[in-house]
Amino acid sequence: MKLMSEDTIQVRPDEQFDEEKLAEYLRGQLPGSENPLTVRQFGGGAANLTYLLDYGTHEYVLRRPPLGPVAKSAHDMSREYRVLSRLYHAFPYAPRAFLYCEDRDMIGADFFVMERRRGVVVRRSLPPEFAGMPDAPRRMSEALVDALAELHAVDYEAIGLGDLGKPAGFIERQVEGWYQRWLAAKTADLPEMETVYHWLRDNLPQTTQFSLVHNDYKLDNVMLAADDPGRVVAIFDWDMCTLGDPLSDLGALLTYWTEPTDPPYLQAAAMMPV
Repeated sequence: MKLMSEDTIQVRPDEQFDEEKLAEYLRGQLPGSENPLTVRQFGGGAANLTYLLDYGTHEYVLRRPPLGPVAKSAHDMSREYRVLSRLYHAFPYAPRAFLYCEDRDMIGADFFVMERRRGVVVRRSLPPEFAGMPDAPRRMSEALVDALAELHAVDYEAIGLGDLGKPAGFIERQVEGWYQRWLAAKTADLPEMETVYHWLRDNLPQTTQFSLVHNDYKLDNVMLAADDPGRVVAIFDWDMCTLGDPLSDLGALLTYWTEPTDPPYLQAAAMMPV
């Protein structure tokens, strides 16, 4: 989700809602909300829908689930709101969430409103802002790791997130969840998948500590300063955040990591510059 002014578009026709109704609901609940409201949409992102709320003097971001049926435990706006409304106190890269609305009649789904951050989100190629910076990839990489370490050091009990999840057995539940999703989606039997599943079950790592886990940590969920690829501005997409093994975030990040020597099928799926 890239939150820069030039990245907004007119709201797509099938993703529109009653803007006047929303403006009336928000009036008085946010600084600047007494002003006329202009709504635009962020074109990036592959799941949750994200809108810019522009009051002229203040800007906010509205997030809601995607259209259509939503998988259980996915795209949980109330969870993301709860995490962000507490985490920003202890973690500077978490945008502050201001309010949550569970009334699905308001815009067609529940939603929450958070602060807007400005910067650059890097996807499959380096943005123009980082042209002429040969060390940009290294600085970005180090910033990603440093920010992740900061997240894992947050005292989640102190900010009221001690009941966010059940950290014991986290890795085992992850493996079982992957396998069950495979069983539900498969169209043919693949013995190799059974082999992988049983190997993972038999080789579960021993968790020695627990922390907040972002659970979807990757390059395009991180915003960097436009003038400094080594400075994180924000981290987005917290709807799957939970308590678990911090190494799972590192493992997930490495699954997206692509090297120039990787086979073509991995490079074709790259979500980062190669």
